[in-house]
Amino acid sequence: MTKAELIEKVAKNAGTTKTVAERALDTVIGTIKDTILTGGTISFYGLGTFTAVDRKARNSRNPRTGETIEVPAKKAPKFIPSKVWREQLNA
Repeated sequence: MTKAELIEKVAKNAGTTKTVAERALDTVIGTIKDTILTGGTISFYGLGTFTAVDRKARNSRNPRTGETIEVPAKKAPKFIPSKVWREQLNA
């Protein structure tokens, strides 16, 4: 499903316009991003938790040259699905 399809479905289910649904979706996505960027987490019961995790520096290999390179430490976004949702997916 694309963002446009999601906006259309939200607008239809909420009985509102696509413009209002898009603004609401953009606000939700922006809030999730801002919360993660400031070190917080966001949890949705029945869906899961969005958070950021620290990735350690590591050595890797350049596939073209075979040269060993160091990949620096960084933060990465992470989504952890809830137990409820995992159970629904596997039912």
